[in-house]
Parts: sequence; C-alpha cells; structure tokens
Amino acid sequence: MEHALVHAIRFHETGGPEVMRWEQVVVGDPGPGEVRIRHVAVGLNFADTYFRTGLYPAPLPAGLGVEASGVVEAVGEGVSHVAAGDRVTYTGSPLGAYSTERVMPADSLIRLPDEIDCETAAAMTMRGLTSAYLLRRIHPLNSGDTVLLHAAAGGVGLIVSQWAKLLGITVIGTVSSEVKAEVARAHGCEHIIYYRRENVAERVRELTDGKGVPVVFDSIGKDTVAGSMASLQRRGLLVCFGTASGVPPLDAMQLAVHGSLFVTRPALADYIAEPAERDALAGELFGHVAAGRIKIETNQRYALQDAVQAHRDLEAGRTTGSSVFVL
Repeated sequence: MEHALVHAIRFHETGGPEVMRWEQVVVGDPGPGEVRIRHVAVGLNFADTYFRTGLYPAPLPAGLGVEASGVVEAVGEGVSHVAAGDRVTYTGSPLGAYSTERVMPADSLIRLPDEIDCETAAAMTMRGLTSAYLLRRIHPLNSGDTVLLHAAAGGVGLIVSQWAKLLGITVIGTVSSEVKAEVARAHGCEHIIYYRRENVAERVRELTDGKGVPVVFDSIGKDTVAGSMASLQRRGLLVCFGTASGVPPLDAMQLAVHGSLFVTRPALADYIAEPAERDALAGELFGHVAAGRIKIETNQRYALQDAVQAHRDLEAGRTTGSSVFVL
C-alpha cells in the first residue's frame, strides 16, 4: 500500500542551501529488516551541509539528514527489537531524515526511554553519541586531566563540557563571541579562549603552566589545526572529528616537530557499528540526560520546509547548542 502526502527535503545538484527542495514523495510498506517511521523531530547537523555541498558524495537526486526521532508505524519481516507504536531515535542511517515519514533499515533504531521526548532525542542522538565516544572511547582520560575543546558552545561542545565535568575533567573551550562564552561557561566549560582574537596555543600553555593538554577535540578543521597541534603535550592526541572550516592539511613532519603527536579523524559510525557498543554508549548518555545531569539545549527550532534558512543560519555560525526541525 502506498502512502500519499508524504514530504521530504531533496536535492538534485550540489551547492548552497538554495539547492534543497521541499517535495512530495511516495513511501510504501517496509520490506524485510525495515520499518516505516513517522518523524516527530529531525536533527540538524553541520555534517548535513557536507552532503549538500558534495564534500561527502551521494548519488543524486538524494534526500538529506541522518538523524531523527519518531514513532514506528509498521515493521517488516524479521524485525524484532522494535514494534509498531515504539518511540525511537536514530543517527547514521541512509540519507533521508529530512522527511515527514520514511522506510528505513530497522538496525539503526534505538528505543527511547519514557523520560526522553522525541524533540530532545533528535537534538542529542548524534551529538550525544559523538560526545560519548569522544570522552569514553577515544583516549583514557582521567579525573584531573585538562582538554582543549573547539566550538565549545556548539551542540557537541555543550554536551562534552557537561559530561567532562561529571568525570572531573577540566575543559578549555574556544568560542567566537561573548554570547557563546556565556553559554559555554554555563555548561561546565572552565576556561574560555576567543579564538578569533587570542593565540589559542599561548593561552593553553598559560592555563596549563606550560604543559599543554593531552587531547584536543577539534571539529573546526583547517582554521584551527595549527593551534591545536601547538596546544598539545608531547605525544598528545589531536582528534579531528569535524571540518567546519574545511579539511586540514596535515604534514606528518609537523607531528614530530610538535612532540611526536598522534592524530585521528574518527567517524561516529565506527563507534556505533556494533549494536552492543552502541547500546552501551546510548544507555550511558540517556541515563545522564534522564537524570538531569546533562541538559540538552535546543536553541533553534525550524519547520522542515524552512531547511534553506536553517542551513544558512548553521553555516553563518548563528546557532548555539542543538538545532532541530519540528514536525
């Protein structure tokens, strides 16, 4: 049976926000291993712009978005871990989350606890699981450690800062404005660096008595990588988990010059590929959020048909915390 009046954002060519179109699409019944889900909220992530611009290639025409939450409407043959009526969230599925309803693989779905609503889930699933693997899987951080976190007022930044404080880890965060500094401080960021007017590495050395930090979490990329490397201790780890300013050119010799550094460019998909590990990270995240130990700040809400404006705001740096489309 086909279902009419289903809408989605799609793009037929790569480019700026204006290439996105609000289109009517047909969604059928789920096949084996699939579900049909009705979205309640959809996550807006900077990585969405990478697909739209072509930095991450996708066959065209294509849908957009990899994170959403909602209600399972129907399940296909062989699906047993979710049932019709379940509230679920997901991230990292095939493109197409920017839609009112879709059929998708069931393996991506995570059931939501009663304490977490769909809007909060869409605002935190990707950001929260990213924060989880950054703090719990990438490097053995201990209470008393200090880390440098770029974009401290962003969606991942606010979660990492809160979670790090729970673990006894001090966060030095970079921001672009006083407004963003206030937001970052309110969420556990101990020290602020204004990266557009201060020398990041010099300030990190001042704050750490000249030692530098063992780990830098850098989601900005080309514009910040030099300062990130210069902020690290000997044999420190640079975690390049995003490229908001472009892909950084990495000269292997510079890793030696700065103290035999390590660098990784992780992807969330590789840290949640195994269901058991994904569920463990999600369980820890959901536990903190449900108990109020980590607060999810949804500071921008858009209608899905306003995706063009949402992407313009995102790329212009006009957002703080998380952004969602509310259906």
